[in-house]
Amino acid sequence: MKKISYLLFIAFMLVAFTSCKTKTTKEKTEGEEITYNTLTAEEKEQGWKLLFDGETFNGWHSFLEDTITGWTVEDGTLKALGMGGDIGGDIVSDEQFENFELSLEWKITPEGNSGILYLVVEDTAYDAVYETGPEYQLLDDVGFPQELEDVQLTGANYGMHVARNKELKPVGEWNTSRIIVNNGHVEHWLNGNKVVEYELWTDDWKELVESGKWADYPDYGLAKKGHLALQDHGSHVWFRNIKIRES
Repeated sequence: MKKISYLLFIAFMLVAFTSCKTKTTKEKTEGEEITYNTLTAEEKEQGWKLLFDGETFNGWHSFLEDTITGWTVEDGTLKALGMGGDIGGDIVSDEQFENFELSLEWKITPEGNSGILYLVVEDTAYDAVYETGPEYQLLDDVGFPQELEDVQLTGANYGMHVARNKELKPVGEWNTSRIIVNNGHVEHWLNGNKVVEYELWTDDWKELVESGKWADYPDYGLAKKGHLALQDHGSHVWFRNIKIRES
């Protein structure tokens, strides 16, 4: 009887050990599956390329400068230090893009304000990226200290088109954004939902520009090809998994 009990005890311990080992291995495997700033074989095949390697500023520079100021690389992210203001602090891509799909992840601090701009013209005729490039707005929609209009909230084409049908994660959590530009047709996506859709360079577009915030910027949104820009508007904001495919 003692021998049988001993054997049952050994069997029980082996089962328990195997269960623990399996659980640990599964958790470790799941952890290893989470990789940032890399492309899968399928993404490479689809034409995606990384715009941030997770370690350096390669591919980016401060607007109208050769180097980068006010940003750092932190734990595999591009981080704005919050030193920028209404003019200055923004970084732009070395390359210019015409028709493309851009995808990235971002998070922001409480009361934070930032943006992703595209079709930006880098020229000494302009003081800031927003004078030429439309902006995908990033914001703490809930805790921002000033009262804002809907066209100034996250996902909007800033000052132009309201973001609808959006699901914004709480401040401090990662959001995924996509911008598609295809021969003047533009889409903003947020966490899997299309939140903005519009056409550049149409009569409706021009009328909206001339009657709104950008009336004093005659070259706003006119470029067919331009740089991407990440905005430091005085807040800490982090970006990672920045990738693009051209069409």
